[in-house]
Amino acid sequence: MRAFSGLAAVSFILLGAASAFGHGGDEPYGEPGDLKTPARTVTIAMVEKDDGKMVYEPNAIDVKLGEQIRFVLQNRGEVDHEFVLGTEGEIDAHALLMKKFPEMEHDDPNMKRVQPGTQGELVWRFTVAGAFDFACLIPGHIESGMFGSITVK
Repeated sequence: MRAFSGLAAVSFILLGAASAFGHGGDEPYGEPGDLKTPARTVTIAMVEKDDGKMVYEPNAIDVKLGEQIRFVLQNRGEVDHEFVLGTEGEIDAHALLMKKFPEMEHDDPNMKRVQPGTQGELVWRFTVAGAFDFACLIPGHIESGMFGSITVK
């Protein structure tokens, strides 16, 4: 299970909210996709299990370097969920901020909040090889298992 990094929290405080999560430029994991360019579609369901777990299905995705992905995010649950794409440090730092401001909503190209019974989309081009994360940063959700990984090769 993921652990929140104290170093990430310190970095987040020093850099400030805006710079810790870039806004559509040179992210360490890629860039916002071009809606006019073809993309592979990956459907991710946001699911609440009977045992209290909250999960993404699937929670692991493999991507080719340079590939553009159109994420179709289906909230099959009864509460709001998010899909936030980033590095582990960014995810951990932003999760700490969300605990302080739980009603914060996002309007960034690497983040999408989806209401129950609806779906949203996020288009992203992966321009850097490596391991990256996605998670729901609404307080309590990541701790309930709502996180996943993207491997770019």
